[in-house]
Amino acid sequence: MMSLAMYFPSAHAQDGNVSPSYFGPNALPPPEMLDGIVYTRLHAELAFDLHKGYHGDLTKTIFAKLNIPLFSSRVNLSLWMPVVEFYSNTAESLAWQGSPGRKFKGNEIGNLYISTDIQLLRQTRTRPDIVVRAAVVTASGDSEEYARYYDAPAYFFDASIAKSADIGDGFFTCVCFIFNGGFLCWQTGKSVQNDAYMYGFKIRLSTLVADVSAAWQGYTGWQRNGDRPMVFRVEAVFRVGRFRPLGAFEHGIRDYPFNRVRVGLGYEF
Repeated sequence: MMSLAMYFPSAHAQDGNVSPSYFGPNALPPPEMLDGIVYTRLHAELAFDLHKGYHGDLTKTIFAKLNIPLFSSRVNLSLWMPVVEFYSNTAESLAWQGSPGRKFKGNEIGNLYISTDIQLLRQTRTRPDIVVRAAVVTASGDSEEYARYYDAPAYFFDASIAKSADIGDGFFTCVCFIFNGGFLCWQTGKSVQNDAYMYGFKIRLSTLVADVSAAWQGYTGWQRNGDRPMVFRVEAVFRVGRFRPLGAFEHGIRDYPFNRVRVGLGYEF
């Protein structure tokens, strides 16, 4: 794996760079895109993430998500969180992070994300699905001294535009193309914040047993200190009654030096 030092050879967390390249994988990853729709039923999900860092570090995370329909079928309240992570560093990963705490192993509580998801338009023959989202990121994971989480809040706004097409009555039923764009902001100092634009493209293929998707997405900040994470994700969500078993893989392309494997189980109430 090519070292990311070619991009930012001298920047480290201890130098004041509050950016995803030098923190843990759950500090501020690119938020997963919406598919142009909101949940019309209560949805809960519990998952296990395994992040393998490019510098030999390893992070195991218990992840939880809850989507709650509100006063309308067009509005969701969504909450998600890396509930707790267990990590182990190497000498190489600590040198890369520049972590003053020099902590080789530990566990930390993560940040809680809270968003309101609003369905602006529903797909017809000529128009797409459009969903907008407003989210805040709490600072509940305040272990900045170990380069795990930012000890600062964040927020983002984004929109997802999706257009689906039926492809038959056989095993493959539908294909959907989704575009995402938005704005992300997080505090990096007492009077400084980093502003980033978000982007993404996703293809979802629906079959009789599962939805399979591939997404390319990220965000780009203005400080250029490791704040331009870009990732590629593939995911399969199966339908077994009301249960939603899932599996996913994510590869960090730029400023996100991790590969992630996720296995989980969702439930539609």
